[in-house]
Amino acid sequence: MNTDDYFEPVVLVGVVRSNQNAGLTNDYLDELAFLAETAGGKEVKRYVQALPYPDPRTYIGSGKLNEIALYVEENAISTIIFDDELSPSQTRNIERCLHHCKVIDRTRLILDIFTYRAQTAHAKIQVELAQYEYLLPRLTGMWTHLEKQRGGIGMRGPGEKEIETDRRIVRQRMSLLKERLKLIDRQKATQRSNRGKFVRVALVGYTNVGKSTLMNMISKSDVFAENKLFATLDTTVRKVVVENLPFLLSDTVGFIRKLPHGLIESFKSTLDEVRETDLLLHVVDISHPDFESQIEVVEQTLSDIGAANKPTIMIFNKIDNYKWVEKEADDLTEPTKENVSLAELQRTWMNKSKYPAVFISAKNKTNVNDLKKMLYDEVRRLHVKIYPYNNFLWDNAPVENE
Repeated sequence: MNTDDYFEPVVLVGVVRSNQNAGLTNDYLDELAFLAETAGGKEVKRYVQALPYPDPRTYIGSGKLNEIALYVEENAISTIIFDDELSPSQTRNIERCLHHCKVIDRTRLILDIFTYRAQTAHAKIQVELAQYEYLLPRLTGMWTHLEKQRGGIGMRGPGEKEIETDRRIVRQRMSLLKERLKLIDRQKATQRSNRGKFVRVALVGYTNVGKSTLMNMISKSDVFAENKLFATLDTTVRKVVVENLPFLLSDTVGFIRKLPHGLIESFKSTLDEVRETDLLLHVVDISHPDFESQIEVVEQTLSDIGAANKPTIMIFNKIDNYKWVEKEADDLTEPTKENVSLAELQRTWMNKSKYPAVFISAKNKTNVNDLKKMLYDEVRRLHVKIYPYNNFLWDNAPVENE
């Protein structure tokens, strides 16, 4: 991960499958470019090939791969990023064709970003475990060790290969990390059980939709927020009071399409905050051109982790950047972009979904009072339902920041 002003030039590669169109693939590659930028890269060219499914040997066809090889050699490109997770054999075959070019898949790129973003010991352990799970089946053909091995007489088993030594090191390290995570999971579970009789509210949503900004606005805290993907990895919990009603508000890691399975498993204890919450605030970046698909990704991820069908408030954020493009069917001119009023947004399908919805700008604090009223009403309803004999007294006991 680069931290200075230098951006490493990268080439992006994607496949248009039979069940999707080229426009959707380009949307995916736009997101991949944003991921690359977050990791310190800059897209210089992208290649897209229409295939029924990715080639099991080289992901794309040999002709397209040779075309890419010629381009990266002529332009001294050292990094190429694929928009799917590559199998170990695919990676090796592509590397043979591209020679000295680094071959990175989407999973490895996300892991690289997570490694840079992890701040607490908890998050670092979760990311490291996910890295090893990704690395273990890919050790074949690697010439560098994860740990420096001492050579000499008596230091290596009879006939043992270097790859076997590396695998043993990885498995031992993974076992140690899993034991550490089990201990942390027990500590987190104890902390959650000691938070008292408060309704728990969790901010969820696609990455970079403004959850941390919203967290800061509601709780008046100072959670790190940045216009980059995965700005927040560590769960932050704050005790918040709206009018006379206290509740616990947590900000969690953002979701993304094709989120690596290893990360979901490693971040189990972090996602427990979502699973055990009483109310979800699903934040949507309404200014994103593909926000409907992002909603579907979040809902699918919630279902995957066992957090579907919870009471939810849909928060359509960034209305200050929202543009509505209207165009006649026979109009061949470039469409103009017009700002949409709040009243017009409230008449759209977004305000008629199965969950109550509110349209805001967390950055400009637009329509925040409506959000707070909706939040107050829902938290009060849940509080009476969950804790019918508990009044709304403020407890000054501190809440931990995770």
